[in-house]
Formats: sequence, C-alpha cells, structure tokens
Amino acid sequence: MARQVDLPGAVHLVLDSSVRYLDPAPAVFEAMLEGWRRQQKSRFLSQDTIEPRVRLVRRFAEFTNQYPWQWLPGELEAFTTDLVSRERPAAQSTIRSYHGALRMFCEFLTDARYGWIAECDNRFGQTPIQIAHEWNTVTHVVDYEGRPGRRALTYDEVQALFDAADARVETIRARGRKGALAAWREAATLKTIYAFGLRRREAACLDVADFRRNPRAAQYGLFGSVQVRYGKASRGSPPKRRTVLTVPEMDWIVDVLTEWCEQIRPMFNPGAHPALWVTERRSRISVRSINDAFCDAREAAGLPPEADVHALRHSYVTHLLEFGYPALMVQQQVGHAWGSTTAIYTSVSDEFRNRLLEQSLQGHPELWTETP
Repeated sequence: MARQVDLPGAVHLVLDSSVRYLDPAPAVFEAMLEGWRRQQKSRFLSQDTIEPRVRLVRRFAEFTNQYPWQWLPGELEAFTTDLVSRERPAAQSTIRSYHGALRMFCEFLTDARYGWIAECDNRFGQTPIQIAHEWNTVTHVVDYEGRPGRRALTYDEVQALFDAADARVETIRARGRKGALAAWREAATLKTIYAFGLRRREAACLDVADFRRNPRAAQYGLFGSVQVRYGKASRGSPPKRRTVLTVPEMDWIVDVLTEWCEQIRPMFNPGAHPALWVTERRSRISVRSINDAFCDAREAAGLPPEADVHALRHSYVTHLLEFGYPALMVQQQVGHAWGSTTAIYTSVSDEFRNRLLEQSLQGHPELWTETP
C-alpha cells in the first residue's frame, strides 16, 4: 500500500475525513478537482491554463453523467464522436488538447501517492482508471494543425486592411459622432502588431516605456526597438521577454507611434497610467477589443473571413524573409524557440520564389537551357 504523503492535491489535504456526507459522490468529485488545481499550481501553471482544464473535466462529467471512478475509455470515444459530429465540428487541435487534459486528470487520479484510488475503492467500490490511450486519442503527427484557410496576408491585403481602419476614423469624424479617437487607437494598434510581429496579448500589454532607442538606428528616436515583456509562456514558466528591433522596411511605424504618443493618447487623459493603448475609461485595452478591431477592418477591406489578428504576425514573418532577413533573425524577432515554428508561419509568394530561382540560375549559367 502506498504511503500517505503531503503532496499538493492529496486526498487527505482536500477532503475532510471527519465529515459524513449524505451524498459523498459530488463532494469527492469537487475535492478531486480542487486537488488537481493544487497539483497544477505547484507546477507554477497559470490560472488561465488551470481553469479551462477544470471546466473541461466538468463538461466531460456532465456529458457522461458519471463520476471519474466510473469512467471507461468508451466514454472518451463517445465524447470525441459528439465533438466531430456537430454542425460546426471541433478542430483537430482542439480535440487533441481536450484529450491531453483528460489524460493528465486521469494520471493525477491514478497516481497512488495522491490517495484517490484507495479513497474511491473504500467509498464506492470502484477506482478511477486511465481512459485516454494512444488507440483512442488524437496524436500530434504534423507541425501545423490549424485551418488550411489561414495564411499570411499579401502586401496589398495588409494595405487594404490598414486603409479600411484609417477610413473608419474619417467616417466617424465626418459624421460628428463619438468614437473617432477609439478608431484611431484601433488602427494604430493593428499597424503596431504588424510592424513588430506581435501577438495580441503582447500588444495589449505594451507600456509607453517599453519603446527604447536603438543606438544603431538613431533616426528612429524613441521607437528604435520595443521590449516585449509578456511573451507567450510555456510549461509554467513566467512570460518570455524579447526585444524587437524596428526594421527599415517598417520604419513608417515610427510616425504612427509618434503621432499616437504625442497627439492622440493625451486626449484620453491617461494620467499616470503606463499603458500604451488606453481606453476612454483610463484602462488598458483588452485582447477582445483587438479582435473586434481586426474583424471590423477585415470586413470593410473585403478580406477572407478565415483571416484573424494572428495573420498579421504570420505576414510579418513572411515579409521579413522576403525582404531578405536571415531566418535566425526573424526567429529572434518573433520570439520562437525553434526555427521550425517560424517555418510554419512562412508562406512566401511565388514572385519571391521565382526571384530566388532566377538569382540561383544566374549564378549557374550552365543550368539554363535553350528554348527550341
């Protein structure tokens, strides 16, 4: 028999053995969820990671109408079938993440050190088992599992998007309605995301002080680089930091940010608030507001509905490579740990590939063939 230890999430730390429950099953289930929360917190995982997992377990329990000690692999297969049989089927990557979360929950329950096996056997005569196996879960066999319709935007599409965002400012001002300043902020935010290859949260969390001079590019003044302090975290680590340099091909962003910081932002009366993008209520903009701004501009520009804010980051990667920047520099600019991730983001144009081909052939004239 396994020795009782004070591991975060152990049954004796979350379930009061002195209480006699009239209906013990719901109480044990809630204790399991609380124990799993504690176990994940001990790994320094964030609430944004933990709570969706807990909600998924609740959702799965409601679907099966069973408690974890009653689950069998067949329940997971039925759940998966339901997800893919709907009018809008869940994406493969979504299902794979669900399978992973349920696998981790079952691993927690079936680890004898936490005591849940013995507790369930004593109370219910049944014990939890692992229900997620290789033969009934989605495996990760390709690098990219997103929708095929998602891609980088072309130069003309990026310009059309920004033109639509700018036109919205003028339209609101011409009608004498409120909201012109907010529309100006939204247009500047979308341009900044593209010009530095940012994620949505990274853009929303920017402060004015995050922009720095670059001694090697003094002509850009205060906007020679930006320090991204809320990069995507991984496996319980704190947010990753990186410095993104302003590149010459994107130097138009200097005028955009200068105008925003010196003329437009003060109209919001931000006071001592450090945020770069402030709202009328003197608060920081939300990720959702960035999504809404992009969708409005996308619709006005007539761009494909599959495009989302992240397409601007994909476009940044693609366009830097087409400008001729080394792949390693692009990787560092966007904060990817692996070059293979950057490669997934890349969708260079046929014109660019043909240009490279011509350059290669010019360097090897013996490869040219005469046309009959």
